[in-house]
Amino acid sequence: MPIRGRYLACGAYQPKGFSLIEVMTVVAIIGILATLAYPSLEGYLQRAKQSEVKTNLATIYAAEKLYHASNGSYTDDFVVLGVGIADDAICSYGITATASTFTATATANLDDDATEDTWTINQDKQLVQTTEDFTE
Repeated sequence: MPIRGRYLACGAYQPKGFSLIEVMTVVAIIGILATLAYPSLEGYLQRAKQSEVKTNLATIYAAEKLYHASNGSYTDDFVVLGVGIADDAICSYGITATASTFTATATANLDDDATEDTWTINQDKQLVQTTEDFTE
């Protein structure tokens, strides 16, 4: 009969592998770590989305300033500005403009609740979050 497994010096059988208790302990530890890490992940995702909004509004600001330097007034037309907002952008963007002022607005629901975040930037480069429902 072939010898299977490892035997101790006194002849007792030593099984290979992990016990169920060891596996369940590891699963519990992983679950606890995931529970602690998830809120941090959500915060990072929210800040990443806000960064996209700020970058797009800064792009609109720069385009408006260039348009104003060339034409002496501001515009509310994205096509004339040459600003292309991606179809899969997380926000909806709008511009209100007069000859001497403009306000670009970005609105989105960044954290999937009932309240939307609203960001604005104007001709003086004042970037303001007018409605904020994301809390860190």
